[in-house]
Amino acid sequence: MEREEIMQILPHRDNMLLVDDVTEIDGTAVGHYHVRGDEFFLQGHFPENPIVPGVILCEILAQSACVLLKDQMTEGKLPVYTGLNNVKFRSPVRPGDTVETRCHIKRAKHPFYFAEGTVTVDGRFCVSAEFSFAITGA
Repeated sequence: MEREEIMQILPHRDNMLLVDDVTEIDGTAVGHYHVRGDEFFLQGHFPENPIVPGVILCEILAQSACVLLKDQMTEGKLPVYTGLNNVKFRSPVRPGDTVETRCHIKRAKHPFYFAEGTVTVDGRFCVSAEFSFAITGA
């Protein structure tokens, strides 16, 4: 699924749509985002040594996971974070890197969904997290 298809599921646009593509493989969302270097979040983080902020990496995870809920993400629905747990940052992500996310839903009690996922770059472990979100009316 490419960006145009992703935008039919997620309400994120412009600078906040942080997935280039996502594929569902056996209940796991595998997503990618190429860090170009001109993103707004790199301008001050850090000027001479740009590193993707951890909160942005967590957002990329959540956006990837939402693709698993495409049937629940009908018009007017909004996915919002409700929690982040056991987040671990192990290696920085920099301009020129292409991150790969792997996420799956651990359990669900609509409208709440509980997931876990990882971020890697070229097989290098960067982030792992457990997270939850709710699908709400807009």
